[in-house]
Amino acid sequence: MTVKSDIQIAQEAQLKPIGEVAAELGLSPDDLELYGKYKAKINSDKLKEIQKKENGKVILVTSINPTPAGEGKSTVTVGLGDALHRLNKKVAIALREPSLGPVMGIKGGAAGGGYAQVVPMEDINLHFTGDFHAITSANNALAALLDNHIHQGNELNIDPRRIVWKRVLDLNDRALRNVIVGLGGPANGVPREDGFDITVASEIMAVLCLAKDIEDLRERLSRIVVAYNYDKEPVTVGDLKVEGALTLLLKDAIKPNLVQTIEHTPAFVHGGPFANIAHGCNSVIATTAAMKLADYVVTEAGFGADLGAEKFLHIKTRAAQIKPSAVVIVATVRALKMHGGAAKSELAAENIAALTKGFENLKKHCETIEAFGLPYVVAVNKFLTDTEVELNTLLDLCRQNGMPAAVAEVWEKGGRGGLALAEEVLRVIEKGENRFKPLYDLGDSLEEKIRTIVQKVYGGKDVEFTSKAKKQLHEFEERGWGNLPVCMAKTQYSLSDDPRRVGRPKDFTVTVRELRPSIGAGFIVALTGDMLTMPGLPKIPAALKMDVDENGRATGLF
Repeated sequence: MTVKSDIQIAQEAQLKPIGEVAAELGLSPDDLELYGKYKAKINSDKLKEIQKKENGKVILVTSINPTPAGEGKSTVTVGLGDALHRLNKKVAIALREPSLGPVMGIKGGAAGGGYAQVVPMEDINLHFTGDFHAITSANNALAALLDNHIHQGNELNIDPRRIVWKRVLDLNDRALRNVIVGLGGPANGVPREDGFDITVASEIMAVLCLAKDIEDLRERLSRIVVAYNYDKEPVTVGDLKVEGALTLLLKDAIKPNLVQTIEHTPAFVHGGPFANIAHGCNSVIATTAAMKLADYVVTEAGFGADLGAEKFLHIKTRAAQIKPSAVVIVATVRALKMHGGAAKSELAAENIAALTKGFENLKKHCETIEAFGLPYVVAVNKFLTDTEVELNTLLDLCRQNGMPAAVAEVWEKGGRGGLALAEEVLRVIEKGENRFKPLYDLGDSLEEKIRTIVQKVYGGKDVEFTSKAKKQLHEFEERGWGNLPVCMAKTQYSLSDDPRRVGRPKDFTVTVRELRPSIGAGFIVALTGDMLTMPGLPKIPAALKMDVDENGRATGLF
C-alpha cells in the first residue's frame, strides 16, 4: 500500500478563495486583510464589532504524554472540526502557528496530517503571515534599546549583571544559548553576558497570545520585567518608555490569521507559545473571534493534559473568560504501548500487555480533566498498524473505567473518519454535566499553586524548591506577584520532571530549580528539570530532506 505524504495530500487539495471560507462565518471582504489568495487576517474594526455576539461552545483537544510514536493531537483537532462541519454545525478551528525550530529540527509541523490538515500547509509551516518575525523583531528591538540605555548613561541605574531579557531567534541554535555582547571597546557598548531563547519562549509571544486587544497588548508590554537595578528593584519596559514602539511592531501580528482545512472548514491559526516552556495555547484574540463567529470552536493546547490543558484551564480561561464545554483527550495504541515499555522498533507487533500497562497514562489524564469538573471524550487516533484486538482492548479498558471513547480515523478519511467522535463529543456536551472550576485559587500562595499542580495534575508526592527558588518565592510574594497563576516549565514526555519515567510514575517529587517573572504575560514561570529555552537540532535535522522544485513547490516538508 502506497501512503501519500502530508505535503503531497496538501498540494493536491483544491482550496477555496479565503473570502468564500470567511463568508461561512458571516465575514465580508471588507472584514479581511488578504495575504494572497488563501490567507487573511481579520481587521481590527471587525474584531471590535463581534465582541457583542454570544459565545459559541469551546471544545479543548489535549492528549496523553507525547512519545516518539506520535499521538496526532493537531490531526484530531482538524478532523473533529471537519466532522462537525459535515454534521452541519457552524464550526471554526483555532490552532497555534508552528515554530521554524521544530519544523527544521525533529518534531514536525502543526498543521495536522493526512486528510485532516489546515492549508496552505507549506505557508503555515514556514513564514506564514510574518507574525513570528514581528515578535522576533519586537523582542530584539527591546534588547537593543535596553543595551543602548546602559551605553548612553544608564539613568535607570540598571545592573548589567542582572539583565534577564534575552534575544531570540525562531530556530534551534544551541551555539547561541550563551554569548558575550558589547566587546570591541567603549564604542560598542558595555560588555556583558547574554544569550538567545527560541522566539516561542519569548515573553512577547506569551503577551501577544494573552492580550485581549491592542490596548491590552501595550499595557502588558509595559509590565515586562527586563532587568534589576543596583538596588535589586525590577526595571520594566514601561521604565524604558519603549512599549509604544514594541506595540507598533506588533500592530499587524496581533490580528488573527484565517485559513481553511482540506475540507474548507474555517481555521484560525495564530500565535504559538510552546507548552513545555510557556503556556502552549493559541491567542486569546483568535479563540475569542472563533467563539463569536461560530457555534462550536475546536481548539488545542500543546503536549499532554499535564502541560497544555492545565495551562489552558488555569491561565487562558482566566485571561479570556472562557468556560470550555468539553475536552477531547487524544491517545494512540502505539503511544500507549511505548508508555507500557514497548520499544519504538517493536510497535508494529501486537502487544496487549504493553498497551494495558500504558493505559495508566491515559487514565491519569482523564482523572485530571475530571478534577477540573469537565466532561471529556477519549479520541483513539487510529494508525494503519493498529490491530482490531488492540483497538477493542483499548476501548474495553475505557468502558470498564467509565471513560467515554470513540475511534478517530481522520488521518485516513478526513472529517468522515471523525463522525463517531464528533457525535460522542456533542452527546457529552448536551448531557450538560459541566462543573468547571480551576484547581487552585489566585489567592493561594505561589508555593501552594505549584504543589497543587504537582499533586493533582502530575500525581506526584510533593515538590521541592532549591535554595534559589525558595528565595524567589519570598521575593515574588513581597513584590505583589503572588496572586498570579503559575506556568510550569516541565518535560512533556513524563508526568514527572524526569523524561525517562514514562507511563504513570508513582511516589515522585518534582524539583523547582528557579522561578522567572512573566509579569507582562501575567504568570510566574517555574522551571523544573533540565528544560531549555533554546533547543538544539538533532543529528539528522528534518531540514536535510527539504527542497523546492523548479515551480517553487516545497518538497520534503513532512
